[in-house]
Amino acid sequence: MDEQTPAGPAETGDTSGTGDTSETSRSSDAGGSSAQPGYGVGPWPGGPVEWPQGEQYDPELLAAGDTRNVIDRYRYWRMPAIVADLDTKRHPFHVAIENWQHDMNIGSIVRSANAFLADTVHIIGRRRWNKRGAMVTDRYQHVVHHEDVQTFAAWAAAEGIPIIAVDNVEGAVPVDRAELPQSCVLLFGQEGPGLSDEALAAASGHIEITQYGSTRSINASAAAAVIMYEWCRRHAG
Repeated sequence: MDEQTPAGPAETGDTSGTGDTSETSRSSDAGGSSAQPGYGVGPWPGGPVEWPQGEQYDPELLAAGDTRNVIDRYRYWRMPAIVADLDTKRHPFHVAIENWQHDMNIGSIVRSANAFLADTVHIIGRRRWNKRGAMVTDRYQHVVHHEDVQTFAAWAAAEGIPIIAVDNVEGAVPVDRAELPQSCVLLFGQEGPGLSDEALAAASGHIEITQYGSTRSINASAAAAVIMYEWCRRHAG
């Protein structure tokens, strides 16, 4: 298991190969020409003499403004300080995604994992994944890589964390009627093929989302968001 350390605010490398440059540098975070103009606040009023005190604050953001897509609590905070604060209250569920075809849904799933405060996201298969849909939230989310399902399953067994596969396969229980353990790893497949046979076999539980229309399945990232929300509804209080 290899942890993919969140990139620092000044790092511009993108291993996804998608060319995503949103919030890739501190200057683009703090400057008035941010790639996300709908977010943010300007420089802290009153200049340096009025700046709040604390190691969590970033002087460059206080001086130039903070246009990052973060909640108000984290305005002007350094990125490592935000991660450290999130780490004090992460939920005990993990999210795992098979990555054999460079699925574009992975980035969106990582973004939802951040929104629902998952402990860690596990990428199974290819190390490189499409980060565009993550909208930079991977910097605030722990992401680790497993070479294959066997390695991932061994990690889960060693940690004593049950694997819950999410796919509309025969025998899957609708999530609204299924057991959803507080400590678990929610395993998702790729758009189209869904979970591999090996991944399904590694899971101790299989759940699905009840649907009412004509389509056989919903988007993988949408399904992940629904399941994470259901976990939070039951366990996050």
